[in-house]
Amino acid sequence: MSEPTARAPVHVRTWTVRLDVFQTGDTTSVHGVLDTGENVLESRSHARRNPRDAAVPEIGDEYAAGRALVDLGHQLLRAGMHDAAASTAPENG
Repeated sequence: MSEPTARAPVHVRTWTVRLDVFQTGDTTSVHGVLDTGENVLESRSHARRNPRDAAVPEIGDEYAAGRALVDLGHQLLRAGMHDAAASTAPENG
């Protein structure tokens, strides 16, 4: 009978994303914050209603929030690439 395979301990972290949505007239602005517990990334985005479109505030919220989340995602990917490159770079000494 074979030995049971040892399992690595599970590593769990909670990251928090906060989106503050502001509407002024036909413009929606979002301030997005990603807090990893070790780092904080921030993004600001905007959406403006086309005058020919119906005034539906939720649509501006969706566009502005989506843009903020995409920007946070890009920042997170850049941070990961930077950290990966730094961790594999030869040490100067």
